[in-house]
Amino acid sequence: MEQGFHASADSPLRVQVVVFGGVEELDFVAPVEVLGLAGRLSGGAIETTLVTTGEPGRVRCAYGTELDVAHGWSPHGADVIVVPGGGYNRGDGSGVRKVMADADFLARLAAAEALPVGICTGTMALAAAGITKDRNATTHHAAKADLAAHGATVVDARVVDDGDLITGGGITSGLDVAVWLVERFLGVGVAHRVESQMEYERRGTVWRR
Repeated sequence: MEQGFHASADSPLRVQVVVFGGVEELDFVAPVEVLGLAGRLSGGAIETTLVTTGEPGRVRCAYGTELDVAHGWSPHGADVIVVPGGGYNRGDGSGVRKVMADADFLARLAAAEALPVGICTGTMALAAAGITKDRNATTHHAAKADLAAHGATVVDARVVDDGDLITGGGITSGLDVAVWLVERFLGVGVAHRVESQMEYERRGTVWRR
């Protein structure tokens, strides 16, 4: 998407949040909450949709929450694609590890024109798609060495905005990534209103190149 894009009710930011079996609940719920509230406060300047990596269907999350997801990911229908993590260290090939092994999804992710956003170990799915190579990025502390091994320059920041790639650290950083997206595309005023409504104060550093 174009640099400097400012979302409005007439030209909303279309965000798709990917969910999959074993996804960490807070990794995706936090962005959905923040972006949904921002959309409401801005009169519809953000539209947020939960999507699967493939066909629509039921998704069972890391701690047993089950979701009926009505939409599969459509890269042409998104300005931003948010990829959360979950289960990276379980060692059973489930969760984000299964996403990282899905060659079809990774190919579509790499080819998409939507802004990729990695939350926690969701960044490792972006890395598996080749998106973080030679880029500034961050992820959960337990995966930072792996991210570097994929060719990224690992930045120790809560949120890393590398222009056409945004990544966040561990699980709760999804809150801060999402509020940063609101500020970047709707302005600081809406971002502050979201923080006030949620009674949440952003943590850590937003690193920008």
